[in-house]
Amino acid sequence: MRRLIFPALAVWFAAAVFAHAQSLDDLNMQIHGYATQGFLYTTNNNIFTTNSSNGSPAWTEAVMNVTAQPQPKLRVGVQARYFLLGNFGNAITLDWAEADYKVNDKFGVRFGKVKIPTGLFNEIQDIDPAYMWALLPQSIYPITSRNSVLAEYGGLVYGTLALGKSAGKIEYRGWSGEIVVGPNDGYWVTMKEQGIALTNGLHTPETGVTLHWITPAPGLMIGASYARLSQSNSPFTDTYVVPTQGITITTPGTMVLNVPNWPDYFVRWEKDRVMAAGEYERSAGNVVMSGLSPLPQNIDTRSWYLMTSYRFTDKLIAGVYVTQDFNHQAALGPSRYFKDWVVSSRYDFNQYLYMKAEEHFIEGTAVGYDIDLNTGGLQPSTKMTILKLGVSF
Repeated sequence: MRRLIFPALAVWFAAAVFAHAQSLDDLNMQIHGYATQGFLYTTNNNIFTTNSSNGSPAWTEAVMNVTAQPQPKLRVGVQARYFLLGNFGNAITLDWAEADYKVNDKFGVRFGKVKIPTGLFNEIQDIDPAYMWALLPQSIYPITSRNSVLAEYGGLVYGTLALGKSAGKIEYRGWSGEIVVGPNDGYWVTMKEQGIALTNGLHTPETGVTLHWITPAPGLMIGASYARLSQSNSPFTDTYVVPTQGITITTPGTMVLNVPNWPDYFVRWEKDRVMAAGEYERSAGNVVMSGLSPLPQNIDTRSWYLMTSYRFTDKLIAGVYVTQDFNHQAALGPSRYFKDWVVSSRYDFNQYLYMKAEEHFIEGTAVGYDIDLNTGGLQPSTKMTILKLGVSF
């Protein structure tokens, strides 16, 4: 129930203000959204719990958001999403719901279920029409966990501080709240297939800060984020069958997650028709599964990507990126890493209709694969083709 308090407060606060509005025009209300249909084909492994090796259209999204600005300094909004990707989703979820009060350019505050302002894409990864890529770098922005990493229940302060003409300006954001990683999140796919189910998912208190330096060099932004996560305990059940007796045994346990520090560094440069960007993050800590593993399972994952794109015309843009996820504490082998070389393009037929086409060359099996749909074992490399058609309003 605690995670519902902040959205409820946001709605209550907004309702109190709306009571003074005389008409819908006074609210400056806007409704926007989009819908996409994706198709995936892989040469070897099935990916994202889809039957992609046979070609899969099981990737559908529909999003709608409603925002209102009843007063010049106050904005409220909410966004809902229907999401289906293989065995994920097929449900409507709340992306975010927030009240935003901006005192001036130097200070503002948001509360509710607010977006977490880490990296280059986290604040916009829920808006497919806003970027050219069909699939963002999976080392940092996993599609199967997007709803979990997009937002948290809590509050955020933000603002912009001018440094002078010769030094640019600083955009700052600081936040605190609770991240909820649901029991059906993509992080837990392999565990669930092994009979381990997290009863309530994972609830993790988090505090963080993000700084964007808008440099005096035209088009250049340099940024960094730091998140501090508290140790989290989550109950689980381990279910397994005893073949010789034909009985099922369920054993309770507790997962303890300790990943205290999460730094992220990023840069973006844009000039005319060219964009180049990069990002690096590290997560280090350990996981203890009481009753299953006598020792902590250590984590030391380094994730990064480099990307560039070029706009050929107002309607056509193309680009490439390379990304990697590498756990230095994992056992040797393909399950230790994920590498992806990507060639992508987007064509806007008009202001409402667009198409994305993307080719991925993947090595390693650390991201995106499950066991049940790859019963013959995972191959160390695969190619993936993605086509996505989108309509926005």
